[in-house]
Amino acid sequence: MNQKTLHSVDLFSGAGLLGYAFRKQGFFAKLAVEADARAAQTFKENVGADRMTVDVRAIVKGINCDVIVAGPPCQGFSSLGKRDASDERNELSLCIADWAKACKPSVVLVENVPLFLESQHFVMLKSKMKKMGYESTEWVLNAADFGAAQRRVRAFIVFSKIGIPSKPDPTVKKHRTVRSVFRGLSLEPDDTGMHVAPKPSKLALDRFKLIPEGGDKRDVMNASPETCPPSWRRIGNQATDVWGRMQYDNPSNTLRCSFQNASKGRYVHPTENRVLTLREGARIQGIPDRWKFHGDRSSIARQIGNGVPIPLGNAVAQAIRQLF
Repeated sequence: MNQKTLHSVDLFSGAGLLGYAFRKQGFFAKLAVEADARAAQTFKENVGADRMTVDVRAIVKGINCDVIVAGPPCQGFSSLGKRDASDERNELSLCIADWAKACKPSVVLVENVPLFLESQHFVMLKSKMKKMGYESTEWVLNAADFGAAQRRVRAFIVFSKIGIPSKPDPTVKKHRTVRSVFRGLSLEPDDTGMHVAPKPSKLALDRFKLIPEGGDKRDVMNASPETCPPSWRRIGNQATDVWGRMQYDNPSNTLRCSFQNASKGRYVHPTENRVLTLREGARIQGIPDRWKFHGDRSSIARQIGNGVPIPLGNAVAQAIRQLF
C-alpha cells in the first residue's frame, strides 16, 4: 500500500464519525460540508479539515481530492421514517455527482440506508457517475459484524476509477454486547463526561419500573393499562420496540438520533429506570470518550445517532485505502 498523503472531501459530514475512520487511514480532509453548525464544530474539533462550508449545493471549485466521502440525508429513504420519495432532502444525494465532476476524486463513497439502493435517486446518481467513467459496487453491512455493540445495517456504494475494492469481511466472530461497552460507567448518570440523561417524569418512572430486561410497552400495557395512552392500544403489536428495555448481553438495536426518548425505540437502560445517557449512546457508536461535542443535549444526541458506527467506518475506510 502506498503511504503517500491522501486527501478527502467530506459531504454531509455530520459530527465526523465516518470522516474520523478515514482520517485514521491517512485521508486528510481538504473540505468538509455540513449545514448544522454544531455538528460542523464537532467535526472540526475531532477530525479536522482545511476548510468548512455549509451548503452542499454550492460546489467549491479548485479542490482536487483522492476520495469523496458522502452520507446524504436518509430520512426520505429509511423504513424508520416516512420513506417519502418526494422529500426534498432526497435531491441532495444527486449533488454528489456535481462534486465528483469538480473535485475529480479517484473514489467516491456514498453511505445511506439499504433502501436507498431501491430508490430512483440511486439509479440517477449511478447513471451520472457511470457517464464520468466510474464503475461501482454496493455493500450492505451490519455494524455488529465489525465490532460495534449495535445491529445497524447500512449501505455503502463505492464509485471508483482505480478498481473495485474487496467487500470487507466481518472482523468479529462474536458480536460485542451492550454490557461490554458500558463497562466502567456508573449506573447513575453523573452529569460529567456526557454521562447525562433526562430525568424521567413520575409517569415515565412508573412505566420503566414495569419493563423487564428485553421487555417493552406491552409489559406496561399488561400490568398497568391506566398508565398507557390510547394510541398504544390502537397500534397494538406494531412498533414493539417503543419503550423497550435493552439487553445487556446482546448488541443494541439501531441507535437513532432520538435515543434519549423512550417512545422512539428500545432505549431504556438494561437495568436502570431511565433512558440511555449521551455517553452510553456514544459508546454504542464506538466513539472515543475523549471526543468533544458541541451543542446542547438534544443536538449532541442527534450528532451521535446520525453517524456511522466507527468500527464499521473503520472497515470500510480500510477497504478503500487498499486501492491507493
